[in-house]
Amino acid sequence: MKVDGTPRRPIEAGRDGSSVRIIDQTRLPHRFETLTLQTLSETAHAIRAMLVRGAPLIGATAAYGVALAMRDDPSDDGLADAIGTLRQTRPTAVNLFWALERMRVALHNQAPSARAGLAWQTAGEIAEEDVAINSAIGDNGLKLIEAAAEARSSGPVNVLTHCNAGWLATVDWGTALSPIYKAHDRGIDVHVWVDETRPRNQGASLTAWELGAHGVPATVIVDNAGGHLMQHGQVDLCIVGTDRTTRTGDVCNKIGTYLKALAAHDNGVPFHVALPGPTIDWKVRDGVREIPIEARGGEEVGRIAGRLPDGTITEVEILPLGAGAANPAFDVTPARLITGLITERGLCPATEAGLLSLYPEMQNDG
Repeated sequence: MKVDGTPRRPIEAGRDGSSVRIIDQTRLPHRFETLTLQTLSETAHAIRAMLVRGAPLIGATAAYGVALAMRDDPSDDGLADAIGTLRQTRPTAVNLFWALERMRVALHNQAPSARAGLAWQTAGEIAEEDVAINSAIGDNGLKLIEAAAEARSSGPVNVLTHCNAGWLATVDWGTALSPIYKAHDRGIDVHVWVDETRPRNQGASLTAWELGAHGVPATVIVDNAGGHLMQHGQVDLCIVGTDRTTRTGDVCNKIGTYLKALAAHDNGVPFHVALPGPTIDWKVRDGVREIPIEARGGEEVGRIAGRLPDGTITEVEILPLGAGAANPAFDVTPARLITGLITERGLCPATEAGLLSLYPEMQNDG
């Protein structure tokens, strides 16, 4: 995707083979800044502090983190330390663990002298595969927007999304936003309702920014406005992403997704989830009881950043002094509330049978 006409990715491998460049997403939308990562510790910090975020991008960044670590210490202990360090950065997004396991399998039987080059190659493969997967998700999800457009007598197709599941959350294209980009590029009149997504405001700060950069019409709404819009027929369908999906179709996504699914179900609005295959956790059946939910610091709830009239970017406190704040980062939407899943292999119901119809090789993995 493009920023000011220049193709960009949230993570790009350096030509020197010993660094990667990321977009610092904590600076958006007011500043577009990039950072260069050269070490394991810098990569772990970038994931933990959400300079990079989104399940597919977290996985790709972690893979490059292992590759950077192998430049410094390709020993068995170095490999174990790199994987162990990166596993502790974020607990919910399963792509992190998938990517680290893929790196471990690729490297553990190799001589230390061969590990740095192979690690860099494998991380690059993970990144490029993600781009292809997300483009395919867009092609498959495009069918839903085309059908919604045909059903309308006039006006744009109104899609509601939550958090950020665009190209900033992946290596390119995005998951939930990929069908929207494909529809827009096809000339379909599409408009996006963007949940602000408190407390980190990834919708207002990231989704609105990247849609605007691509020219897709979008309107930011407060998190609690979605149900009202659905009641008044102003939402044709919802498309969200996911950080972990169970083999039975439960979906774990940014906090607030569950409430949108309930509102959509009550109003008969189709609720779809876009996901790449590596986001499916085939060993988990009950999302509510088995998926670990990240609890982040209360300061994210109590502070908000913004731009003053003179252009200064500042952070302010919004809670009374001494007020406590809880900050669960994700919730689980039960499969029964989900109309369907959009994957790189096609569309399917949010059921075990539906997923296995697209991924039959996973029948016995669980």
